[in-house]
Amino acid sequence: MDDRYFTPPIPNGWFQIAYSDEIKPGDVKPLKYFGEDLVIWRSEDGELSVLDAFCPHLGAHLGHGGSVKGDSIECPFHAWQFGTDGRCTAVPYAEHVPRKAKVPTWRIKEVANMVMCWHHALGEPPNFDIPDEIPEWGHDEWTEVVQREWTIRTRNQEMAENAVDTAHFHYLHGTTNMPHAEASADGPVLRVFSPAGMETPRGTVEGSIESFNHGFGLAVVRFKGIVETLNVATQTPIDADHVHLRFHFTVKKTGGAEMARGVGKAFVAEVTRQLEQDIPIWENKVQYEKPLLCDGDGPIALFRRWCTQFYSWPEDQEAAE
Repeated sequence: MDDRYFTPPIPNGWFQIAYSDEIKPGDVKPLKYFGEDLVIWRSEDGELSVLDAFCPHLGAHLGHGGSVKGDSIECPFHAWQFGTDGRCTAVPYAEHVPRKAKVPTWRIKEVANMVMCWHHALGEPPNFDIPDEIPEWGHDEWTEVVQREWTIRTRNQEMAENAVDTAHFHYLHGTTNMPHAEASADGPVLRVFSPAGMETPRGTVEGSIESFNHGFGLAVVRFKGIVETLNVATQTPIDADHVHLRFHFTVKKTGGAEMARGVGKAFVAEVTRQLEQDIPIWENKVQYEKPLLCDGDGPIALFRRWCTQFYSWPEDQEAAE
């Protein structure tokens, strides 16, 4: 485990673990997130389920060779079957199903083709929710969603801090000015708003960037200016040292579908360029508990206070034991 950080290794919250359309009825897929082995599968009648990966019988991984039988997943080793609630539904060679035969389940929610999973270090139920839908996603007035993804050796808080670190946009990414970020927190939601002028051959076009961060796992970012663009960003901890980052872009067809696709392609390329400039910083920096800040740094102190709610600190763990 990396010792560059003072915060606990994996935060609590809702995180993307798959895409809904990737898991069709009868599909079984192994996953590894939150430092855990998981299995995601969809019953023949379409119900999606995420379980701990290992069969409680003799430890086989349900995601490697497991199969769906009706509304149960069958272990490849001895054909024990488990329902979407994790309870054992059948043991083909036994007269009685062991009463304690159960696989732990994970809470999930499907939003805009994303499978979001609740993680809590102490196993507590969700203490906040995420939006049921994202209006632009799949709407006829918006282009088809374009996806990009990366695996980065960092942690969620380090990546999320970019939204309020205004100075780095000029000095790292080469933007012509430093945006002024206004941030406000409402429980688990952090809103960040920045005016953003965009240079064109006809002069500067006024615009803005507004993000709503639902914990560390889901950020809905809306860009306004020449055209309206949406980026839905999800950041999922794979383990204590790596994050799976996904970006989902769509552009409003204000000037027509072809123009939107062209602008969207350029926008995706620019966001990707900036993101890939951030990666070597994130992968090699340290996280100071009390950073030395100055008056031009943006609302980093507010952001840091907001972050504390998403961790189970060592004293929380001790109290739960």
